[in-house]
Amino acid sequence: MGMSRRAEYEPFVHARYASLVAFAFTLTGDHHTAEDLVQEALVRMWRAWPRIEQDDPQGYARTVIARSFAKGRRRRWSAEYPAAHIPESAVTAEQDRTGEADRLLRALVTLPPRMRTVVVLRYREDLSERAVADALGCSVGSVKSHASRGLARLRESLAAAEHGRNT
Repeated sequence: MGMSRRAEYEPFVHARYASLVAFAFTLTGDHHTAEDLVQEALVRMWRAWPRIEQDDPQGYARTVIARSFAKGRRRRWSAEYPAAHIPESAVTAEQDRTGEADRLLRALVTLPPRMRTVVVLRYREDLSERAVADALGCSVGSVKSHASRGLARLRESLAAAEHGRNT
């Protein structure tokens, strides 16, 4: 392993690790599983570092994470982990945003893995339909279908949760 390779790789890891874990957490709903996905992606990147497009190594990492998650490479990753319940109380605006994010995460983890991956890549990571299709190795039509159905399910789930809070 050449020193220049390490000199390029280590700053990338230090600069992007937290954002990659946040991305993986959005997919999995579990911090430990998210860290496992990121670590696996970083090991793959280390092995492939000379061949990775240096203008977008984070995109490469997201692709590896998304594909690993979508394919359920490890059995334990296919288990769903609901986010902890936040007790209802008087909340500040910041706490309310946190509550909204928590409700969204709980709704996201109910989606099937492939659908969740599409929704996260498309709307959280703000990738184009073509970029999501390329990352997941599927057609743009499949991305559109998964995104549309995923958003519909999220709306239903969030509406049901909101209705439950108001009763």
